[in-house]
Amino acid sequence: MVFSGEQPRPHIAIIPSAGMGHLTPSCRLATTLAAQGCHVSLIVFHPMVSSAESKSMTNFFSSFPSIHPIHFNVVPLPGSGDPFFLQFEAIRQSPHLLLPLLTSSSSPPITSIIVDISLASTFLPAISPTGISTFIFFTASASMLALCAYFPTHIDIDQNKRSKDHVDVPGVGVIPMASIPPRLHNPSDLFTTQFVANGRALMQANGVLINTFEALEPETLTAFNNGVVLPGFPPVMAVGPVKQLPLMETSAALPWLDAQMERSVVYVSFGSRTGMSVEQIRELGVGLERSGAKFLWVIKTKMVDKEEAQVELKELLGEELVERIKEIGSMVVHGWVEQEEILKHGAVGGFVSHCGWNSVMEAALHGVPVLAWPQIGDQKVNAEVVRRSGLGIWVEEWSWGGQEGKVVKGEEIAERVKELMDSPVVCSSAARVAAEAVKAVGDGGSSEKSLAEFIAKLEGVKYMGLIN
Repeated sequence: MVFSGEQPRPHIAIIPSAGMGHLTPSCRLATTLAAQGCHVSLIVFHPMVSSAESKSMTNFFSSFPSIHPIHFNVVPLPGSGDPFFLQFEAIRQSPHLLLPLLTSSSSPPITSIIVDISLASTFLPAISPTGISTFIFFTASASMLALCAYFPTHIDIDQNKRSKDHVDVPGVGVIPMASIPPRLHNPSDLFTTQFVANGRALMQANGVLINTFEALEPETLTAFNNGVVLPGFPPVMAVGPVKQLPLMETSAALPWLDAQMERSVVYVSFGSRTGMSVEQIRELGVGLERSGAKFLWVIKTKMVDKEEAQVELKELLGEELVERIKEIGSMVVHGWVEQEEILKHGAVGGFVSHCGWNSVMEAALHGVPVLAWPQIGDQKVNAEVVRRSGLGIWVEEWSWGGQEGKVVKGEEIAERVKELMDSPVVCSSAARVAAEAVKAVGDGGSSEKSLAEFIAKLEGVKYMGLIN
């Protein structure tokens, strides 16, 4: 998109939510829009839940001085439970603070606001009286967007008339209840309250930007934009995979990867929020060892990195397993890594993943086959996208992380890792997905066109001014 000297550039404010799974794609979207000539401001909520968030945002603004930070202080909510959902709710209760903040922080005037899906139900009504156009940024799969959009309709159906086994989303298909986030099975859960309210709010937006691409989820995107999922649903614009950020720091794993054979390493990580039980971690270690593949394994035991116990690997894995891992020349990391630099390395030939959507998109872009092992939230829905698209394999029998105390044994893990690393069909299918991803974001690609159309839409939006 090129702006003429007389044509004002859109000024877009992006409102992300808590957690690296939301912050990372929002930062990537911000740099993508800035590269297209837009003024971009990014709302930064304080305090942050994790150290990874704080460090990431400090590095981000140092690397991209053209992107304007707007600092937004929220009052943390008391209570126990998932700290990220508590933070979501604390932010959701703060939209009345937004307009004065934008008024005092914005020059040139903000013409459009992009709101993270987890904040939609409270922020969209607050913004609406200003006349500023509002868009949703959905940070998971189009399949999950379909569930989010349709779920309020599903629960409005009389209990005696709706299925207890699945949710049948028009134009998308059946999503088994076993794949629905477990917390959605409890109507009084905070996550359910947020999810339903945000699903209802989607219809208020001028459009939905989503970090996926047409070739990965063609039927679902078509169903949305043909009005099949919900009549009158706003345009859904697939703009992914959103642009990778320059590396903030170099991982200590890179020199080790440089010494490995091409496509010989399986990378194992369950994301920034997922902590496994010690018993499951040990069985996973046994499985990786018995698979015969070299592995780079990122271990996480807590949901929030500030709470990560400084446990020696020998204490976590057992001294014998640690010694055997050293003998086979594999690597274990207990802490944060820059994941995309690992996935794009030529030595990596497979990815054992929880199927957080950022991880799926990074694997898709770099053609790394995925062994899907969903743990929480949207990850079973995403795992089905992985399987259906050909990006990898999913063992449905493996339970949610920690569900009912079930532990997947090392022998079975080893078999599936071998399948992931040795199957030429899986490898070639993942390579095909990568070619489509690269095509989508290239010149004339589907995502590049969607982004250009989005910016063109912003140019046609008349700025109405903030309410005084």
